[in-house]
Amino acid sequence: MRTGNRFATTAFLALAAFTAQPAAGQEFITVASTTSTEQSGLFGHILPLFKEKTGIAVRVVAQGTGQALETGRRGDADVVFVHARAQEERFVAEGYGVARFGVMYNDFVIVGPADDPAGIKGGADAVAAFARIAQRQAGFASRGDDSGTHAAEKALWQAAGITPSGDWYRELGSGMGATLNASAQLPAYTLTDRATWISFANRGPLEIIVEGDRRLFNQYGVILVSTERHPHVKAKAGQAFVDWLVSDEGQEAIAGYERNGEQLFFPNAGDPAS
Repeated sequence: MRTGNRFATTAFLALAAFTAQPAAGQEFITVASTTSTEQSGLFGHILPLFKEKTGIAVRVVAQGTGQALETGRRGDADVVFVHARAQEERFVAEGYGVARFGVMYNDFVIVGPADDPAGIKGGADAVAAFARIAQRQAGFASRGDDSGTHAAEKALWQAAGITPSGDWYRELGSGMGATLNASAQLPAYTLTDRATWISFANRGPLEIIVEGDRRLFNQYGVILVSTERHPHVKAKAGQAFVDWLVSDEGQEAIAGYERNGEQLFFPNAGDPAS
């Protein structure tokens, strides 16, 4: 299963790189970002606005947060735009990034089959819900891909004092959309960012089971990759993208993006400490 997922991910990234190639001679930057910003359609909404404003095209490499940060560490991206704050701050502290800026937020939700075999529907305590899922050994699909969502999931298991294992717990090594597809087919519970859930069409028996816990807060940050580590980084153009995202214009563009009548992300620009 992991082999197939790796193949699908490789194919997706290759297609994304191909379709996002700018015209010859056109200024562009490479942004390593999360699957949620790509699959939710946010980039399709905001990047044309940024290009119209600056003339700079953006080539997106959509990966889990951990992979996106590794892409930045290798110098294969000019900017990283991800959602795992502790990892982002470590990236900057290690000298790979210039500074972290908060850009936007939404939240995570626990989705699962409508018949709710773990008996957690309607709750607002994510840790208690995870504990109950493990106790009942109800099916759970984990991204298992070192993404920001996977990091949030692992933090919830840790808070519950549980190391999940057994046939009921499946680590897929896949992006959010593929994990939701697997959850619908099994069916099983999973943790997802709300933006991808709103955009997801193949819900089958799945519905939101638990939401509203403050521990499900999900903030995204943007970081310019350091030219001290990688002199070839397009610092001027990359900084222009960072500056636009946190500007009033960029924040309005983020706030204005909706799917199915719902706002997917909420503006949250601030200084590196925000």
